[in-house]
Amino acid sequence: MRNVIVTGGSRGLGLGISRKLASSGYRVIAVARKQNDELTTAMMEAETAATESFKFFPFDLANIDGIPDLVKTLRKDFGPIYGLVNNAGVSFEGVLATMPVSQIEQLVRVNTLSPMVLTKQVVRSMMADGRGRIINMSSVTAFTGYSGLSAYGATKASIIGFSRSLAREVGRIGITVNSVAPGFIETDMTQALTEEQRQQIQRRSALKRLADVDDIANAVEFLLSDKAKNITGTVLTVDAGNTA
Repeated sequence: MRNVIVTGGSRGLGLGISRKLASSGYRVIAVARKQNDELTTAMMEAETAATESFKFFPFDLANIDGIPDLVKTLRKDFGPIYGLVNNAGVSFEGVLATMPVSQIEQLVRVNTLSPMVLTKQVVRSMMADGRGRIINMSSVTAFTGYSGLSAYGATKASIIGFSRSLAREVGRIGITVNSVAPGFIETDMTQALTEEQRQQIQRRSALKRLADVDDIANAVEFLLSDKAKNITGTVLTVDAGNTA
């Protein structure tokens, strides 16, 4: 069974991805600060299916210094790591001119620095195994912009640049690196959108609707699969045609 780490896997998009991968035959190791009722239910469902496909490991990914030990522990407990889905992230909405520096620092720390350091540690073990899949969650805000999300958009744009260059570094070893850029979907991070904002996004989408969590999870599943063995260094946008 192939091990896949999903950060931020306890709720929202991360939980949706974790559920999808667990049901597709991967052993998912969901990493998040704490367990919740939704995650517990998902893990119980996996146990009912008589598989060892859904595990949880508590860790605060803002703790950069603890990441090397985290990866060592996961390898020791679960074996080789086949896939890494860097999904964990934070979002603060507000114009840059009035955003506290502490919020900007937290955005960069959790959305950019943490996944880079985690990937550094995981890719070392992948290099030893001669294979692996790294998928970094970006956002359409990385290339379209959205008022009030300039700092957030900057962190998501940096992830795309990171992914493209890393793909060239590790490609010869058999490791692929890609980004997925979701549009606006129904998760905890988009609850602040008003109904008018939702309708506006739908109207400007080619398909006149929002993408959902399953759409993103399907994209991640595809990029992890053998069907995507020759796809690397690219961005898969899933936004119902919002950026078409």
